[in-house]
Amino acid sequence: MARVVPAGLMAVFGLAALAAAGPRQDDLAARRARLMERLGPDTVAVVWSAPPRVYSLDVDYEYRQDSHLLYLTGIAQPDTILVLVPGAKTTREVLFVREANALREHREGHTLTRAEVTEQSGVRTVYHTGEFEAFLTALFNRQAYGRRRGEVTDDFDALFDAVSGGRARLALPFGPRPAPSAPLSAPYEFAAKVRDRFLGVGFVDSFPLIADLRQVKTPFEQAILTRSGAISSDAHKAGMKAARPGRFEYEVEAAIEQVYLANGAMNPGYPSIVGSGPNATILHYGASSRQMQAGEILLVDAAGSFDGYTVDITRSYPISGTYSEAQKDIYRLVLEAQEAGMRAARVGNTTADVEKAAREVVKAGLLKLGLITDATGDQYRTWYTHGICHWIGMDVHDVGDYARPLAAGMAFVVEPGLYIRPQALDELPDSPENRAFKAAVAPAVQKYAQIGIRIEDSFLLTETGLTSLSASVPRTIEEIERFMKAR
Repeated sequence: MARVVPAGLMAVFGLAALAAAGPRQDDLAARRARLMERLGPDTVAVVWSAPPRVYSLDVDYEYRQDSHLLYLTGIAQPDTILVLVPGAKTTREVLFVREANALREHREGHTLTRAEVTEQSGVRTVYHTGEFEAFLTALFNRQAYGRRRGEVTDDFDALFDAVSGGRARLALPFGPRPAPSAPLSAPYEFAAKVRDRFLGVGFVDSFPLIADLRQVKTPFEQAILTRSGAISSDAHKAGMKAARPGRFEYEVEAAIEQVYLANGAMNPGYPSIVGSGPNATILHYGASSRQMQAGEILLVDAAGSFDGYTVDITRSYPISGTYSEAQKDIYRLVLEAQEAGMRAARVGNTTADVEKAAREVVKAGLLKLGLITDATGDQYRTWYTHGICHWIGMDVHDVGDYARPLAAGMAFVVEPGLYIRPQALDELPDSPENRAFKAAVAPAVQKYAQIGIRIEDSFLLTETGLTSLSASVPRTIEEIERFMKAR
């Protein structure tokens, strides 16, 4: 078993790390400095806020900031643009924010002043969003902006020399290209607009550069993730206490999400999955509308977002309080696979090593249970239908390179799952091999039908091993049954 530090102990270390890291502004400034170092003096970087999303007609969803911009600035309001000029002598960081509007503030609340933006982000040069294009024009024309607007300045000499030499680049977070039918995102729209305007200036995608920085969490971020894990762990335990035969899935979801709000996690980190019985075999079940029945499994995949960071936790537990023998068979196999993955999650390995370790356990176990007839092929994929390791952080499926070796400071989950859906056999292509397979496994499928088990924990990796962010949530059969009995 991998060395795992309990979440409660990490919470103590996390608070110390937070104090050692200094104020939030210092951490944000260090992130921007690391990005500028990677960009180099010939580059200007621009990062935009996320657009509002329409919920219905003239009603928007609650606003969620673009994760890259939030990572670099800590500013959570719309109409925000960050410009970084690594080669400048003085004005290396500029933020553009929305101008105060009395009517909008009456409808939506306070707009940050420039002074408040500086206080939150540490960026000292702040203009209004409507000035962004004028600033950029001045920048590429070697002119000052602000109180000495229009004057020639040597602040941007390095950039001007790069433009003259054909080396200048605009770094924009293009990311995955949108579908042809989708509206262009701000970086694509801006690039199309200025391509012919700034001749001699090329473009580079900054999305993977920022993603690479986000992949290794600072001590400040680790402390926030630790708190997020503690809140989400308490929420899971509240959900376990609320689960009863005859109640509805949404009652468990309500018990979970109440804990988020009561502890300052103002939003779910992702839509909660609360599925009982056959719904436990649906990977992203979202209705939460079924009445729970005695003897069934309830699968709960949920976590709250605290200060912009989320963990990812799943538990699968018996609604009546005790597992059946068939449920125990599947649960033990999934738990064994998770622990194999955890042992492989060490510095220098990759997520592929974690996946392989768990997969080999699953194959052998499914063969023993009679759910596959050949552990060397892909039969296991009938019941084992997703990967088990993804990054966590500002996004629940956080950005980062999965080929990159695991390093201290990375945060990720290990989440094997088995979903015994009898209809999965009907979905196999018709062939002599598949007909023989279906006939051979039919008795086991009948025995384990509609059992869905996923066990997911969130971890921080250190030089000495794994730190669990969800260790306080009962995980073994014995721990869960003991907890359910004491409800």
